[in-house]
Amino acid sequence: MEVENLLKIDNRIDELVKKIELLRYVNPINTEEEKSKFFASKYLTDPVFKYPERDFDKFKLHSEFFALPLEKIEDERIRNLYEEIIYFYSGLIQCIETIGEGKKFYYNSLRSFGSPTEADVENAKFILHFEDDDESSEVFLPKYNSDEAVAIFKEYGKKYDFDFNVKKSDKMSAIAMVLNSTQTLVVNENYTYSENQMAVLTNHEIGVHIVTTMNGLCHPLKIFSHGFPDNEETQEGLAVFSEYMSGNLTIKRLKELAYRVLAVNGLAKGYSFSKTFRLLHNTYDLNREDAFYITVRAYRGGGFTKDYLYLTGLKKIYTEYKKKQDLSLLLTGKVTLDFKDDIAYLIENNLASKPKFITESFDSNKNTNETINFILDNLK
Repeated sequence: MEVENLLKIDNRIDELVKKIELLRYVNPINTEEEKSKFFASKYLTDPVFKYPERDFDKFKLHSEFFALPLEKIEDERIRNLYEEIIYFYSGLIQCIETIGEGKKFYYNSLRSFGSPTEADVENAKFILHFEDDDESSEVFLPKYNSDEAVAIFKEYGKKYDFDFNVKKSDKMSAIAMVLNSTQTLVVNENYTYSENQMAVLTNHEIGVHIVTTMNGLCHPLKIFSHGFPDNEETQEGLAVFSEYMSGNLTIKRLKELAYRVLAVNGLAKGYSFSKTFRLLHNTYDLNREDAFYITVRAYRGGGFTKDYLYLTGLKKIYTEYKKKQDLSLLLTGKVTLDFKDDIAYLIENNLASKPKFITESFDSNKNTNETINFILDNLK
């Protein structure tokens, strides 16, 4: 197979996508100030969020993507894959360029990530019927400040034979996240973490997101590092599945994913920020801090629909696991379940390799909570 043209195109895409890490731009920089105002307004005045400056020329980026000579990729299967990649990244550029522009961003987000189906919403409501874990248990109580959390993350990272960066930020709505392009785990400086959250986050962020970041760097093709089309659902599904396999997935955590689905559904129905917040806080009895941050996650940028994919992704990965499918191909990088056969094809043709690092929790199932099994077995 002639690979020189493929490698040139792949390298050029890699240079272009380094500037379009959506999570770097979509997180508000004034979340805490707006939270104070929102609570003071008795949950009636919607927050007005501000976002980081974007540092790229969107028109130039679009034109450079579509100028790539894909016709020079001789293998039709690989050429089709790269066409899908370009359309996917073009969609992400449109998302970034419209952050903070209300409906414009929302419609671009919808094109890139979709929105919950009726079955997804029913799954979320089904999860909320189950009794909470014992909230008074010590494992759920706030315990570690951000400095202590950083130390725990670094210590856990020693389980793997790679180096990654850990830094703190006071300008993020998530409690932790991975920036793929810089191999960095970012920790929320304003948050105090419980034991359970640290167990969840080490398995989720390092055990999957950093593992797939590092595996992605091992291939001749950089597509594995910058991401296959629609990879978020698979990546988040794997990450939550890692929480399950390590014995740290709780009813509380599943409910958090369910609330995210309901928040995105509220967004899709045209509800205001405050109406969706009140739905979670008043109708579904979620405490106001969590209700605020989950609503922020759904409404940031102007309407970010990605959050419902954690639950759908978990269900798909759990189904693969129950069918005794090999999950290791999905750890080869920022890849997508739907492209599993293409990954195997690239490996067969020496354009990719099997994963160097395997998620530690995938070795054996440590989950002992039968209610969790019942829920996962019965999601639609």
